[in-house]
Amino acid sequence: MNPVLRRCAAVALLGSSFALALVVIRYQPVVEHFIRSYYPWAFPVAVAIFALVGSAPFSVTDALAVMNGAIFGPLVGSIVNAVGIVLAALLGYWINRHASRLLDLDSYLTRLPRWAKRFPVGSPGFLIAVRVIPGFGGTVATATAASFRVPVWVHVWTMALVAIPVCTVLSIFGDQVTVIVHHYEVRAHAYIERHRPHFHFRLHRRALPVETP
Repeated sequence: MNPVLRRCAAVALLGSSFALALVVIRYQPVVEHFIRSYYPWAFPVAVAIFALVGSAPFSVTDALAVMNGAIFGPLVGSIVNAVGIVLAALLGYWINRHASRLLDLDSYLTRLPRWAKRFPVGSPGFLIAVRVIPGFGGTVATATAASFRVPVWVHVWTMALVAIPVCTVLSIFGDQVTVIVHHYEVRAHAYIERHRPHFHFRLHRRALPVETP
């Protein structure tokens, strides 16, 4: 393939991946409603969405991890996140094998903290340490694994080692927050219903005009 065409294809691949992840995160409530609407297929749909977002450069999957916990509950939500993480690792590896040179990897490697540079670049220790860095750590780890031809199974298990515990906690947290909020809404609604005449009387009095002498 012509080098120019290859570069354009790589730009399109990275750009479309990032744009898709951005749209999903931006319209997360719509995505959640979509998953709930197709509940018989909710599990594979949620896994596919998580994998697509997780494989994109500079993407953040925290909101999706919480969302899956709220939709499926802590146990099934954690399974959805774990499967999505593994598929995201595989898809991200493939994307970066074809377009990693566009990420200017060398400049990101120079920005790493000293403790991360103690590990040989591309080693399992390096991939695990870099993924702990919030923001660009996951992107750098995936791009490094692809550029240095790290075996794909090493890339998958190092990503899973860091991401699955975090997403599991977020899944449980998201489910608990949903339960708490729902319980609070039910109690608030019941309280208003019990005291509706009192509230109506107070509002009626407040609406009365003030007499002037």
